[in-house]
Amino acid sequence: MFQSPVRAWPPPQPQLQSLCKHKAEQRGILSAHRGSHQLKKNGPKALKVLQAERRAEAERSVLISCLPKTDQNKFLKYISKHGNVNKCFFYESFGTYAVVEFSDKDGVLSLLDSATIPSISHESVVPLRSRLLSLRNINTVDTDKQTTPQCQPQRTVPINELIQQLSSCNSLEQQIMSLTEAHSLTEENTRLRFLVCSLLNDIAAAYFPESSIRPFGSSVNGFGKLGCDLDMFLDLDAIGPRSGMYVEYQMKRTNSERAVTQSVLSVIAECLEQFGPGCVGVQKILNARCPLVRFAHQPSGFQCDLTANNRVAMRSTELLYLFGELDPRVRALVFTVRCWARANGVTSSIPGAWITNFSLTLMVVFFLQRRSPPILPTLDRLKELAGPSERCIIDGNDCTFTSDFRKIQLEINTESLDQLLRDFFEFYSTFLFNRMSINIRKGKEEHKPELGPLHIQNPFETSLNVSKNVNISQLDRFVSLCQESAWMLQSGATLTTLLLPSQISAVRGRKKRKVEPASERIKGLLESLRTKNNVREFCCHCNTKNNEH
Repeated sequence: MFQSPVRAWPPPQPQLQSLCKHKAEQRGILSAHRGSHQLKKNGPKALKVLQAERRAEAERSVLISCLPKTDQNKFLKYISKHGNVNKCFFYESFGTYAVVEFSDKDGVLSLLDSATIPSISHESVVPLRSRLLSLRNINTVDTDKQTTPQCQPQRTVPINELIQQLSSCNSLEQQIMSLTEAHSLTEENTRLRFLVCSLLNDIAAAYFPESSIRPFGSSVNGFGKLGCDLDMFLDLDAIGPRSGMYVEYQMKRTNSERAVTQSVLSVIAECLEQFGPGCVGVQKILNARCPLVRFAHQPSGFQCDLTANNRVAMRSTELLYLFGELDPRVRALVFTVRCWARANGVTSSIPGAWITNFSLTLMVVFFLQRRSPPILPTLDRLKELAGPSERCIIDGNDCTFTSDFRKIQLEINTESLDQLLRDFFEFYSTFLFNRMSINIRKGKEEHKPELGPLHIQNPFETSLNVSKNVNISQLDRFVSLCQESAWMLQSGATLTTLLLPSQISAVRGRKKRKVEPASERIKGLLESLRTKNNVREFCCHCNTKNNEH
């Protein structure tokens, strides 16, 4: 009996190999011995393993504000006196900064021991020692031998420059790949995000020594865009129960875990505002459904949100990371749809009734689950594959799924990226949003459990609708843009055309064929004929009545 071929994780298609290689190197998936037997056997690393490696790198690193026109060679020579340097790069954010990673923590300690408290005649300083430093008294006189640091980009290119860059690509698929590479977080930006978390953890540890601050969301799930916010998670449960005789800390107790979270975040917010160098605009948003502290970290340029014990969000991060690692087309399609949505006003950086990036990502995942054969497994299938040690219940929510890539087998799907993009727009241009909801746990449409224009079930907190904020006008706009974009792609348009709102708007005034399956077009034709017959019968009836009178 014939059996369809299966894949544990898909080998890159020829047209995607360069993208896969680039992204794999960025995320540290490939070891120094690329193509090692262990990698081929076990597949991509689990997110927890990658995060542990990144945190270790961050703990061996310092962030240094440099003077203008700092000589890179002199800087590295000075830093190397304190220990072997594994990695060093420069970037700009309210000045020039350098991230330096030593081979061990001794290099960090040596550098900190040599640091001094700044002497300012007209101001007082808070004498907090941290790994955020400033470089002083380095000769910056221009010479022929001076080497100026090459700063790494921390923001995506403007849309006009991106469109110009995409115009040089030979095909729609190449445009999608180029856009994905331009928007993805770089190796340096990822390192900086983990370093900022590590610096803030040093401050929090003064009150909560066993806690840890870790990034989650777009910073680590593989779908982050250069310049995106830094979402952080304060883990207060680092110490687990022990067996046998042991001692435990005496702690103040309360009946409400939410009250504890609010108190802890309030204290950390005060510390950041009073003592945290570079932390400005600190806001306590403690009465939100998920209490958080929001602030700007000027040395890195990141807008930061800090929450505590938000474990469901951490599981969502792990799930999206897994989906992105299973097939390189997943991230490419998500980045493209998100860029299209922002360019056409479907999403916005301002809170409101717009569709969010998270909702768009789940819509892409659902669409890929509906392909034949499926490109992504359902969450229920991943739950079935999970072993006893992977069982995870958080606040009564079943968050169980396997993170072992070796267990996940899917039939090979060879659809190209340009075909998937066209079909994505067509899929949602005819989706029955008025009756059906999107459910990536089941991988199929279900009747909406509540009224509302758009219903996308939260993968883990299944009673919640992640798109509850979306109103009918924004959903209608999304559907209309999907129809027009699908028609334009079928007519031979490229991605650059879709990123120009004026081009899509021009299509609205034209008489065009509605993009829908053949069965729907036939149904529409029959409805049209039926309507004409009804009108004819009505007219005949009216004429008869007039003749009678």
